[in-house]
Amino acid sequence: MWKLYDALLERVDTDDRIEYVRAGVSWVLVRTDSGALGVASVLAGRSGRPLEPAAYAGMPVREAARLVKSWDFERAALGAAAINAILNRPERFADCGEPDAFLRYRDMARGRRVAVVGRFQYLEQRLRHICDLSVLERAPIAGEYPDMACEYILPGMDMVFITGCTVGNKTLPRLLRLAKDAYTVVTGPSTPMTEALFGFGADALCGFCATDEGACLRAVADEQGLFDGGRMVVLERSERP
Repeated sequence: MWKLYDALLERVDTDDRIEYVRAGVSWVLVRTDSGALGVASVLAGRSGRPLEPAAYAGMPVREAARLVKSWDFERAALGAAAINAILNRPERFADCGEPDAFLRYRDMARGRRVAVVGRFQYLEQRLRHICDLSVLERAPIAGEYPDMACEYILPGMDMVFITGCTVGNKTLPRLLRLAKDAYTVVTGPSTPMTEALFGFGADALCGFCATDEGACLRAVADEQGLFDGGRMVVLERSERP
């Protein structure tokens, strides 16, 4: 089950150390001593002592990244942010056109069976009226399925969108296996932008590059939205096996 995470950690090939960590209700931000920035979303489910950001200053990024395996989701978010500081560097990604996954793949979704794991803003307007849409969410509201329904719903889909938050809660490997017959997109700011995920069933990645440190700090402090602090980028697998 850890193979996907080990593949991510193998790609954190750096001697960078953490300069600082900032943690808020929704986001964790990591800055390295080379100036790289990485973010990841914080999920409910702290199981240990409260995160002490100052304790991580000076830690090798490779060591911090291993926290992605933690079952304390705040520490797992720190690990994911450390991974993203290395893999989601903006200089790695040229402009690739529309970066919003639900707009980029809207025509592909038209008339098909589509599942979305996670609740996304504007999802209803973009997909609901053009496809047979199933939304799975940890705390479902009217019209959504509980995420446990993934075992029954995902194998029958033509397309599946999966939130990058599933890296932190450890459900991504299983979700990718369940969606193996669908065109599968991992999307959202927590998504690690590496071709390694293609080996586990992803067909496309839509993730976030942090470029404006001040804006990201304000987002962590819940003073503004995260997307003001960077840009979404895309990686696509050219061929399916």
